[in-house]
Amino acid sequence: MATATTHTPPPSGRDPLASPKSTSPSQAGDRIFLGLSRGSGITLLVIMAAIAVFLTYRAVLAIADNEGNFLTTSEWNPAGNPPVFGIAVLAFGTIVSSVIAMVIAVPVAIGIALFISHYAPRRLATPLAYVVDLLAAVPSIIYGLWGAIFLVPYLDGLNKWLDQYMGWTYVFDKSGEGVARNMFTVGILLAIMILPIITNVTREVFLQVPRMHEEAALALGATRWETIRMSVLPFGRSGIISASMLGLGRALGETMAVAVVLSPNFIISGRLLDPGGGTFAQNIAAKFNEANEYGRDALIASGLVLFVITLLVNGAARWIIARRKEYSGANA
Repeated sequence: MATATTHTPPPSGRDPLASPKSTSPSQAGDRIFLGLSRGSGITLLVIMAAIAVFLTYRAVLAIADNEGNFLTTSEWNPAGNPPVFGIAVLAFGTIVSSVIAMVIAVPVAIGIALFISHYAPRRLATPLAYVVDLLAAVPSIIYGLWGAIFLVPYLDGLNKWLDQYMGWTYVFDKSGEGVARNMFTVGILLAIMILPIITNVTREVFLQVPRMHEEAALALGATRWETIRMSVLPFGRSGIISASMLGLGRALGETMAVAVVLSPNFIISGRLLDPGGGTFAQNIAAKFNEANEYGRDALIASGLVLFVITLLVNGAARWIIARRKEYSGANA
């Protein structure tokens, strides 16, 4: 009867049958890649922290000598004696124009993405996708010039129509005459600018939907729209939210296009068709060159608020995605 033998390591603790310790090229590559990735993440955090510290330091210098309430004052005169400035108008204009842009752009972008990915034939979908990609590459100053020269004159008729039939809502009540250099026009222009970004990301997400999900829905007798509603849209929810936040980030920080189209003033008005208003980025671009050192600190303080708003928006998007497990494509 054969007996099992066991291998006992020598007293030194080293097993002579074990293979010598070596580092393969793949392991070395993994270590290098891990180090580079970790260093990139740390570098990003350091840059963000440096920006936050710089903005905070300069903002504190400005706010300390401000005679007005920085959050509620509807005036911008840091060169006055005493200096008085606040971000109430800028915050209102930035949020209102961005909301208008999102309300217009997101549904249209989802529709275009669905058409390219699930409805259009390939010979039409491919060139249409290229056109959308090209729109995303157009500089913002070009959009601004087009908006000032073409969009503003042609929106005058729409403003009059809204005033006539929707003026009872107060939001579309136009109190006087004037060209359409208002927050409503800015919102439409921003919607056109962020439309390609939201469309491109959403389209790529829709193209990643597992084919078996769609075939299973079709096999159960679902129509094409029912298949999209039950299989495509649930799978792409996280992508739609991410794309929308990217578009919102551009809308919040857009500068040149808004500066060219808008006739700024420091009046908060719920009438979207009245000329005037302002945004953080537009105000910084318009006043930075002519401002003295204290005025630049005041502009930097407003930039800090925009910085915080952007971080909160992106953080809220990540929180929504993490909180709702069904937004994950793996669970669709």
